[in-house]
Formats: sequence, structure tokens, C-alpha cells
Amino acid sequence: MTTSVIREESPTSTWMSALRQASPIVMGYVPVGAAFGVLAHKTGLSLINTVLMSTIVFAGSAQLIAVAMFAAGMPPLSIIATTFVVNLRHLLMTASLAPHLKSWKKWQLALFAYKITDEAFALHSARFARGDTDKTTSFLINSIAHVSWVLASWAGFLTGSTIPDIKPLGLDYALPAMFIALLTMQVKNGLHIFVAGFTGLVSIALIQAGADQWSVIIATVIGATFGVGVESWMKK
Repeated sequence: MTTSVIREESPTSTWMSALRQASPIVMGYVPVGAAFGVLAHKTGLSLINTVLMSTIVFAGSAQLIAVAMFAAGMPPLSIIATTFVVNLRHLLMTASLAPHLKSWKKWQLALFAYKITDEAFALHSARFARGDTDKTTSFLINSIAHVSWVLASWAGFLTGSTIPDIKPLGLDYALPAMFIALLTMQVKNGLHIFVAGFTGLVSIALIQAGADQWSVIIATVIGATFGVGVESWMKK
């Protein structure tokens, strides 16, 4: 007679796993979040408003755009509308993850979706594809990333008065570098590389054509459609 033993991960191992998986995101968030804090300080935002924006909005590109528009004296409705359009891509990202989370409760889905960013989406896509849909790990990854962004924004604001110009620091390269690292985690064959390159070129073409806010969304839809078409043709 044999007995099977079900081993469950300890809280410590779950935390370490989440921290290990979230570390690429954190390494990217620290410099970019600090840069946002510095810019917020220089545009006249208060510390509390800077931290609240990182806590409530939690969208790097949208926050940087909002700060730039705030500095330019744009009306609030224009800032809200622009950041809304920029973040429409989150609808596509969460819709892509939804099929893996059918057993989750609605409030869990809402909380999970609230903390989804481009980087978290890339990480969770890779996890869910290999069958790792553990709720605790998923929420810990999102929370670790969120806390690192808030703390980086806070630290950047506090040091804003001591940094005359952030361009020489090269912080603007941190975000693209992080996306490149996360993209490599999802590339499994040559088709993925081809579709990623094609989508990037489409996005650049759309930006040159003047579709700044819509370029990522339109390029994503075109790239995904192109990828599905090529994959279907290859299987025939």
C-alpha cells in the first residue's frame, strides 16, 4: 500500500519565488520611477501628489506623459483623455490573461487587473503559459512591483532638488532595456521574433504617421493578426 504526499510550498518559498520572478521588473522600475519622481519635483507637484499618482495610477508611461502635460499647462480633461488613450492597451493585455483565470473570483480578477502593467503582463503571460497560475504568487509579484515603483518615485522626488538634469544619467534607457529582457522570456521560436520585429516596425511607422497615442494599440492588433495568419498558414 502506497501513500501519496502532497507538498505545498511554504510562505517563505512562495515569497522568494515571487521576489525572484519580479526582480527584472524591480530593476527596471527603480531608475524609471526615480526619474518620474525627479520630473514631478521639477514640474511643481507635491510629494503627496507624486506618491499618490504612483499608488493610484501606477502606469509609468501615463504618469510621465501626465507630468509633461501638467508642466506645459494643459487642461485637466486633456491630461485625463490622453492618459486614458495611452492605457487602452491594458484592455488587450487583461483580455489575453483572462482565459487562464476562469476559476478566480470577480474581486480577485479586479484586484489583479488593477496592478497589471506592461512588464507584469509579460511576466504573467510566460507563467500562465507553463501552467503556473498560483494566486498568491501572482498577487505577490504585482505587489512587489507596485511597491518598488512607489518607493522609487518617492526617492526620486526627494533627490529631485539635487539633480539638475537627469539626461546624462541615461535613465530613459532603463525602460526599453527592461522590455527587451521581458520579451526574451516569451520568445520560443523564429516566428515570435519575426512577429515582434514586424510589430515594432509597424509601431514606428504609425508614430511617424502621427498616431502617437494609438500607435501601440494599433500595432499590437495588426501584429497579433499578422502572427495568427502566418501561424495558420504554416500549419497547413
